[in-house]
Amino acid sequence: MITDKALLLSLVVFAGIFCQWLAWRVKLPAILFLLCTGILAGPVFGWLDSDALFGDLLFPFISLSVAIILFEGSLTLQFHQIAGLRRVIRNMVSVGALLTWLITTVTTHYALAFSWELSFLFGAITVVTGPTVIVPLLRTVRPSAAVANILRWEGIVIDPIGAILAVLVYEFILLGSAGNAMSHTFLAFAKMLATGLALGSVSAYLYATLLRRHWLPEFLHNVSTLALVIMVFSLSNILHHESGLLTVTIMGIWLANSRDVPINEIINFKESLSVLLISVLFIVLAARLDFEMIVKLGWPALFVFLSIQFLSRPLSVIISSFGSSLSWPERHLLAWIAPRGIVAAAISALFAIKLEESGHAEASLLVPLTFMVIIGTVGLQSTTAGFIARWLGVAEPDPKGFLIIGANRVARAIAHALKTAEFRVVLVDTSWEKIRMARMEGLNTYYGQPVSEHADRHLDLVGIGRMLGLSPHDSLNSLSCMYYRMELGYNAVYALQTEQEKDIAEDRKTASAQKWATLFGSEVTFSSLVAGLHKDWSIRSTLLTESYTYEKYLRNYQERAIPLFALSPNGTLEIFTVEKQPLPGAGWTLLSFIAPEEATEPSSKTERIKDA
Repeated sequence: MITDKALLLSLVVFAGIFCQWLAWRVKLPAILFLLCTGILAGPVFGWLDSDALFGDLLFPFISLSVAIILFEGSLTLQFHQIAGLRRVIRNMVSVGALLTWLITTVTTHYALAFSWELSFLFGAITVVTGPTVIVPLLRTVRPSAAVANILRWEGIVIDPIGAILAVLVYEFILLGSAGNAMSHTFLAFAKMLATGLALGSVSAYLYATLLRRHWLPEFLHNVSTLALVIMVFSLSNILHHESGLLTVTIMGIWLANSRDVPINEIINFKESLSVLLISVLFIVLAARLDFEMIVKLGWPALFVFLSIQFLSRPLSVIISSFGSSLSWPERHLLAWIAPRGIVAAAISALFAIKLEESGHAEASLLVPLTFMVIIGTVGLQSTTAGFIARWLGVAEPDPKGFLIIGANRVARAIAHALKTAEFRVVLVDTSWEKIRMARMEGLNTYYGQPVSEHADRHLDLVGIGRMLGLSPHDSLNSLSCMYYRMELGYNAVYALQTEQEKDIAEDRKTASAQKWATLFGSEVTFSSLVAGLHKDWSIRSTLLTESYTYEKYLRNYQERAIPLFALSPNGTLEIFTVEKQPLPGAGWTLLSFIAPEEATEPSSKTERIKDA
């Protein structure tokens, strides 16, 4: 075992981030690799002893981390995303959660011979799903918007509900069969609910006012939010035991749905912090597993898992979605996806220790049983949900499409070329005349500002993976790049420079830290492409072969062609930019802006795609 705590903690952080990278590379949820790493480092090889590493700070660290993760998730919950689906979500976190709790309780009692008290507690713990496993799974599976929004809302809202339910059962167990046990439990629930709603909403209102009126400098937004979340969570728990999760969830949802509150940078910061915390938490908690306890549970534990996966979840979804607009394939996928995550692991570990100290010996089985459910649900669903979503026809297409800012002649010509190459294209413009012309040419369009609240709600980005700024206004291109790089990624936004921008000195252009790729070449501008269209230039495709190479193509066309895109034999599209010039080989197809003169190379296979 490594005894240097600083080195050990550093290795845990490094291993966690490596697992996140590996999960991204192989397109599987990171929790699988994090759990395996924790199990190998802890019970298998004995390198990591979580209790020795953190000491008395282990569970405070877990509690604060879960609070931050829940707050970050609730910041993304906007009511307009679930228009028409609120009743389904409300049913799933109430009637559905109650049904799951009762079925799991009965199964646990009879399968494992647990006492009714401990069975009720385990049922409450496993009600939760959670954003730590739902969000990474959604990134991999990419289900329809309705399914994704329901799962996200359920996963975040159910966490504090499950935690509260577990606390109430725990308090009932400690009170035993005393006559006032039931009344005490209901009183505790009322206090917990009142504390969470009051403190969460008041804190969010005051902080939203602070941000809206710019009383806080922008460089302090992220760290101030983090400090506030930690403080409010701890204060709420002091006011009433375990009410903090509800408080921070209410606070996050309030801020997410407040008007004119700048939270985008806060979300980005919290998302990065959540990835780090999730990575560390799963390794640390998995390292605390005891294989002897898992063996002691035996095969009946598998029956509990099967009951959760194939009985309680489907029944919960069927009842909760009754009479909704969800299609049956969407309901089937909802019934399959409900992985358990970090909140279940943390709560089970916390209550197991407390109950063992109070004389409940069988409470030691709570943690291994909970981890069996976590590993079972995550392992099964993460490896099959993508296939099932595609089989049911409720998976979004791969994000290979293009959002094009502008519907002018240049944008329409490029859109037609991409559409002919079988890429989805959506053009955005504020000119109704340009939008009308694009629609008449059979192109998908959105009429309005690309950066607006209306666009957030109505602009269909399904299958869109990259953005091209092809507007004649460099300010609109820049604004769109800054906005959509948050949605699509820093390496997925591009802009065509205008004549005015080309003439600006390099040190006076957009700061390098916020710069995006410049389309097509340093001398290519919006005006030069428009001038080419007026001279009957067009976009054509050219197939490269072993004999007709890219070098020969460049010599053949010289100044009469501007390479735009290169399409590989496997369908990958590379974009020519100032920063990166692809080197296509045999079998690649070039999409270029070419002068009207006929090509001189007889072996060239060129085909006119679309005049602007």
